[in-house]
Amino acid sequence: MSIFSSLFPKQSVEIATAGYLQTLVGYEPVFRSFNGGVYEAGLCRAAIHALATHSAKIRPVVTKDKNLQTILEYQPNPWMDTFKFLYKVRTILECENTAFIVPLYDRYFEKIIGFYPVQPSKAEIRDRNNKKYVVFTFANNKQAAIEFERVGILNKFFYKNEYFGENNSALYPTLDLLKTQEQGIKEGIKQGATVRFLGKLAQALKPSDLEAERKRWAKDNLSLENSNGIALFDTKYSDVKQITSQPYAIAASEIEAVQNSVYNYFGANKKVLQNSFTSDEWSAFYEGNIEPFALQLALVLTNMLYTPVQKSHGNRVEMTANRLQYASVTDKLKVVQGLMDRGILNRNEGREIFNLDPIEGGDEFYIRAEYTMGNGNDGMNEFNEEEAAEAAEKENSNDE
Repeated sequence: MSIFSSLFPKQSVEIATAGYLQTLVGYEPVFRSFNGGVYEAGLCRAAIHALATHSAKIRPVVTKDKNLQTILEYQPNPWMDTFKFLYKVRTILECENTAFIVPLYDRYFEKIIGFYPVQPSKAEIRDRNNKKYVVFTFANNKQAAIEFERVGILNKFFYKNEYFGENNSALYPTLDLLKTQEQGIKEGIKQGATVRFLGKLAQALKPSDLEAERKRWAKDNLSLENSNGIALFDTKYSDVKQITSQPYAIAASEIEAVQNSVYNYFGANKKVLQNSFTSDEWSAFYEGNIEPFALQLALVLTNMLYTPVQKSHGNRVEMTANRLQYASVTDKLKVVQGLMDRGILNRNEGREIFNLDPIEGGDEFYIRAEYTMGNGNDGMNEFNEEEAAEAAEKENSNDE
C-alpha cells in the first residue's frame, strides 16, 4: 500500500470541488508551497538544520494511552522514526511557515495509529454541507480531502490568513544580498587571477596577429617551460608591466550584518549553528525557539486525537526535553543534589541528567529526614527544634 492510500481514504469528488470557506478577513483560505525558496540558501539551510535537529530531541508523552505513547515515542509512521518525524515537521514549518500533519489510520480508517507530515503544493479550506474540509493538491496533481478537525496545522508568522502562515517574502532581500556577496567574492577572485602582465606594443598589429603574439609571449614567459623565471620582450614592445593582484574583498562587517539578518529571521545564532554555545545560551535558545515549537506541536496533536470531553478528563499529548543536556557537570551536580533530597527527582531521573542508564529500584523517591509532611495546609513543616535538641543531647552523652 502506498503512502498516499495509507493516509487518505477514498473521498467524494464533490468535496474537492466544494466552495471556499468564507473567512472574516476576506482572504481565500489557500496555502501554496514555494518550490526552492529559503532552503536553497546555504546559511538558511544551516539555520533550519540546527532548529530541526534540536527540535527533534524533544520527547512526546501521551498521558493515558500506552499504545499511542509507544507509537509517538519511537515510530509515528512506518516510514519515519520519531527523530525524523520531528525533524521533518520543523523543517517544513521553517521553510513554508505552515506545516500539515495528517493522521494515519488502520485499514478500516477508524482508529488513529500514527501521524505523517504531508507536503502539498496547495491546500484549500473547503465547505461542504456546513462542514470544513482541507483539500490537498500534491506535486503529482493528486488530490485528497480530509476533515478539518482531523488535520494538524502548525503556523509561523500567523497574521492575515486565518488558517495558514505568511510566506517568506520578508527574507528575500536578505537572500539577494547573500547571493550578491557570494558572486562578488567569486568574481573578485577570478578577476584578480586573470591579468598578470600588461604589455605595450611599439607597433600596430592586426587583431589576429595581436592574438598570436599574446599566446606566444605567454608560452615563452609564463609557462612551465620558462624554468629560470625571467620574462623577456623584444623591440615589438615598448613596455611590459606586471599587474599586482588586488581582488575586491567585502568588508567583514557587511558579511556579518547580512548573516545576522538571517539569524534574526530564524531565531538562531552563529553559536547554535556551530554548536559552541554555553549552558546559559542553550537555555535562552531553548526558551525562545524550541519550547514554543514543542508547545504548539503538543496542542496540535492533542486536538487531533481527543474530543473536548476526553481532554477534560486529562487526555493530552505533551512534549518534554532534557534542558540540562548542555549544562556543565558542576551545574548538573548542583541540580541533582538540590532536587533529589527533596523528593523532586528520583535516582533514575538524576542518572538521566548525566546520560546514565537507569538502575533497578531507581524510580523510588527519597527525602531528607528534616523535611516532613505537614498536618494542615502549611506544606512541609520546618525541622522540629525540640527533637533536634534531644537528638543532639543524646549523641553528646553517648560520646562521653
